[in-house]
Amino acid sequence: MSAARPPEGDRDPSNRVYAPDFLTELFRNPLDPGYGDAAARRSAGQVSRVRRALGRPVSLVLLAVIGFLFAVAYRETVAEEPSRATARAGLVAEIKGREAETDRLTEQAERLREEVGRQRDAALSGSQASRLRNLEAGTGLARVRGDGVVVRLVDAAPDQDGVTGGDAGPSRVLYSDLQKVANALWAAGAEAVAVNGQRLTATSTIRSAGEAILVDYRPVTGPYEVQAIGPGSMRGRFEESRAAALMREVSRTTGLSFRVKRVEGLTLPAAPQPRLRYAVPSVSPSPQPSGSGVVGSSSPGPSGSGASSSPSGGGR
Repeated sequence: MSAARPPEGDRDPSNRVYAPDFLTELFRNPLDPGYGDAAARRSAGQVSRVRRALGRPVSLVLLAVIGFLFAVAYRETVAEEPSRATARAGLVAEIKGREAETDRLTEQAERLREEVGRQRDAALSGSQASRLRNLEAGTGLARVRGDGVVVRLVDAAPDQDGVTGGDAGPSRVLYSDLQKVANALWAAGAEAVAVNGQRLTATSTIRSAGEAILVDYRPVTGPYEVQAIGPGSMRGRFEESRAAALMREVSRTTGLSFRVKRVEGLTLPAAPQPRLRYAVPSVSPSPQPSGSGVVGSSSPGPSGSGASSSPSGGGR
């Protein structure tokens, strides 16, 4: 018994059996395989055209929905722009008003301080008043005048990248640069130091907040001038310091401006009156355990001791 042959349409062309006799082969496979392949391609093309015909309306609907969403977003953005501009203008005006108020109060405090100083000098003897004025000048609580040095640092011009158009690299003055310069001036014999008119004391700080530089929590902007009053040898000793050599190298490599000049008759303002805090004994001091190695222990030491005028750390 021979197996039944599948119909002609269900045959796989790759499984065709070719007989050696041409007539037998002709009667067994009357249809050339190319016609079958062409019919299959034509059927697939019709299906593709149907799919394209059905997909075109769907694409149009999607484009319409996306365009509508963009239009709504643009309309909302344009509608909110006046309110954002108004809020921004209000904040800017408030900041300027607060700055003006701060400057006015600072001037008033300076006038009151001078009045207190005059009344104090009138109440004290000449030697005591002179000694007190010298102490105030040394601690930064009085205005001082004398010959000194001004160190000027200026940000380099931004180097535009030829491809992106952005800044090619950092070339601005860092807060650590001001710290190094101020510390080097103190070490060179400076008797009074100020940064952009902000007098430095034993509790002053130079730090950063983002890209802003703060001196005693007040922002300073470039160009930066570190002013110092001291002996005539101060400039030479500063020029030979490690900080000056580092800043010259930074200036050479980044384009940052670094200059030192001698100034006669330099005036530095007084620092704001510090808010001193004192330690107080505990209400009920607890006895120390025996063998603790602590003799006469009481309350903790004074709180709120400030950092040095130019704390080290960070920088180039």
